[in-house]
Amino acid sequence: MNNTPKANRKHIVLYGKRNAGKSSLMNEIIGQEISLVSHIKGTTADPVSKSIELIPFGPVVFIDTAGIDDDSQLGNLRVEKSLKTLDKADLAIYVMAIDDIDEKYYLEFIERFKGKNIPYIIAINKIDKVSKEELENMKKKLKIEMEWENLVFVSINDFSSVIELKGELIRRLQDEEKEETLIGDIIPYNGKVIMVISVDSEAPKGRLILPQVQLIRDCLDHGIKSYVVRDTELTSALQDLKDIDLVVTDSQAFKKVDKIVPSHINLTSFSIIMARQKGDLKIFLDGASKIEKLRKKENPKVLIMESCTHNTSHEDIGKVKIPKLLMKYLDKEINFQFKMGEDFPKDLDTYDLVIHCGSCMLNKRTMESRLGVCKEKNVSIANYGVVLAYLTGILDRAVKVFIE
Repeated sequence: MNNTPKANRKHIVLYGKRNAGKSSLMNEIIGQEISLVSHIKGTTADPVSKSIELIPFGPVVFIDTAGIDDDSQLGNLRVEKSLKTLDKADLAIYVMAIDDIDEKYYLEFIERFKGKNIPYIIAINKIDKVSKEELENMKKKLKIEMEWENLVFVSINDFSSVIELKGELIRRLQDEEKEETLIGDIIPYNGKVIMVISVDSEAPKGRLILPQVQLIRDCLDHGIKSYVVRDTELTSALQDLKDIDLVVTDSQAFKKVDKIVPSHINLTSFSIIMARQKGDLKIFLDGASKIEKLRKKENPKVLIMESCTHNTSHEDIGKVKIPKLLMKYLDKEINFQFKMGEDFPKDLDTYDLVIHCGSCMLNKRTMESRLGVCKEKNVSIANYGVVLAYLTGILDRAVKVFIE
């Protein structure tokens, strides 16, 4: 519980041509040799990330990317990987060497940043390579040609300029920062929440999964009293406690827990809570309503999308339970496709529905990007918890606490 997961950290991504000094600059900001540095062009092949505490802002992830001007066959694959990081970038740093100001790539990426609403800084690097007079002339020139308010002049050999860049990073992050909470905005101070946690083969031995840990911490942050029980102790817990504001359960135990919890007590799932924080609950609800349209489809195609990779078993919620329940509900065969990790399919328009996990391992920017792609392709998307609540007939109850 002491380590902030990457999904809850702001992602700062460095872009630029080969040998612009991205890797050296990231190493200097972080204070560690993370990215490999060399005079040979194309040293950085795949995105390199490092989680740090950016004092006084807090936990962030820095990501170094391959040079965007590599037009070789292998280089094109590297550039493609670099472009994918745009979907997770909360703040971008476009790095240019002062002796290699490139208008073509610069303008292209500024348009990409603006198109995805990514705040950005333009770092003119290696200023120690020119004289003071040349630097002043360059500043006058770039003040006219570029967005002056986004420009920072820096060199890894000039400590004060690196401090200035870090200060600008922190200022931008603080400007963009909004308080995010899981339930702190809907459950009052001193409220009571019961968390029902299933202990089965999918539960990591000796520990809780990330959404459960995050909800416990959110309750602590907002003065909400939380009680953690298994489904086998839920009945006695309800007898022990009065004035319960919310019961939160694993989505796969929805049906059982729904029968135990009195109707006057709000009930939802960890997955639905995560969906509300990371994505857009209204979009997921609309996606679930499209399940009925699958009845009229010949061989409907459904994508099950997991944000993390893990070992699967006969109890796996994405690969086993949801497909089984959905086919039983519709009483027909369905063509399920399964994807895991960070790669969101390009052929999204071939699917009739996307069912996404709770996205606890993705940052909010990534989930928002995926929702944007679905909207662009006109493909409905739902969430594990929302779908399970829909299929078990308790969706209205499961989202009532958020709608009210």
